[in-house]
Amino acid sequence: MSEKAKKLSTEPYKGVRDFFPEDMAVQNYIFGVWRKTAESFGYEEYGASVLEPAELYRAKSGEEIVNEQTYTFTDRGDREVTLRPEMTPTVARMVSAKRRELGLPLRWYSIPNLFRYEQPQRGRVREHWQLNVDLFGADSPEADAEIVILASRIMETFGAKDSDFTIKISSRAWLDKLFDDISADLEGFDATFDNKNALLKLLDVKAKDPDRFDREIVKLHPKLSGDFIARKSKALQTSEEKSYADLEKLVATLGNMGIKNVELALTEIVRGFDYYTGMIFEIFDTDPSNRRSLFGGGRYDDLTSLFGGERIPAVGFGMGDLPVKNFLETHGLLPAPKSRTDIHVCTTSSELVAKAEELATKLRAKGMNVSVNLTSKKIGDQIAWADKRGIPKVVVVGEEEAKTGKYKAKELATGAEAPL
Repeated sequence: MSEKAKKLSTEPYKGVRDFFPEDMAVQNYIFGVWRKTAESFGYEEYGASVLEPAELYRAKSGEEIVNEQTYTFTDRGDREVTLRPEMTPTVARMVSAKRRELGLPLRWYSIPNLFRYEQPQRGRVREHWQLNVDLFGADSPEADAEIVILASRIMETFGAKDSDFTIKISSRAWLDKLFDDISADLEGFDATFDNKNALLKLLDVKAKDPDRFDREIVKLHPKLSGDFIARKSKALQTSEEKSYADLEKLVATLGNMGIKNVELALTEIVRGFDYYTGMIFEIFDTDPSNRRSLFGGGRYDDLTSLFGGERIPAVGFGMGDLPVKNFLETHGLLPAPKSRTDIHVCTTSSELVAKAEELATKLRAKGMNVSVNLTSKKIGDQIAWADKRGIPKVVVVGEEEAKTGKYKAKELATGAEAPL
């Protein structure tokens, strides 16, 4: 076969997904829960372009993300452009641009699609959708609590029980203090960004891959070990250390709000982005078959200063659609598929399609979603087609019905009929 006549592949680009109607139904359900719950807390929806200057991510997300994990290209105007890998820098830019006009505090949410050039695996693809929820202009433990409560409420709205997930909390401010104490205590282990970044990355994998942690921690310094870090950590867990006291207050506040599935995981939860400054958290599935981090977030008070304006305290989280879908499937929480079409109008002949369309128009005016048969299939096949798609009712337009204008709707599940 010549190159010109070569057939195109029906497979999508690696790491992205096609959404057939049944897939869209699941995604719309997830989005619907996200929107309803965020708005119940007073959050407003915003949006932005999928394209951003690459320098936005170089400045704060890190060189590694831009160089290795993004879709970055040079446009025709010789500008370096990136398909957004995350939404937080974008919303910080937007708030900074109109800070005076907007008025603080701001409660915003969005459901953007995001792009990461990484190896596809369970729960990770190259394009996904993500709920982003952010609270700007409040720097209290109560603001941190609101974000965690909202995240927990979303899980509950999906039908999850407390035993289905765990909320693990830490603090980047506390981890910074821990790093300073460690570096001061170890000769030759300087308080440099590279050392700090390497240690935080290892702490992030400690619970997931303890063997790797034990192998690599000694490469940073021969006296570094899990036991050494645990001793230094314990010394900082006092009410005199403000970042730790704030976490204790947060856990108490959450407990008073009825959220009991919370634990301090001080040296387990790190979060990958450089912009976090305070409380950080992740929500984990507790089911042994899907024991993984589902989503998380935290406080990032300095990000808006990147744009030359004043510092605006901020806290938020991001929740990806695929880990949520996997969680719902694992726990049997996905609702049964349901057609959004209320009724299908069948016809006994092509001459009656006009009458069927006339009836459909009247039903749509009453708020129903109606489809009309446009084929030459037999009535039995038309009904079978509707039943396969989960359409709950059908109505038949035949010669008699067209003449009298009297129609009956039949429920496919029970066979019961009622006049329309």
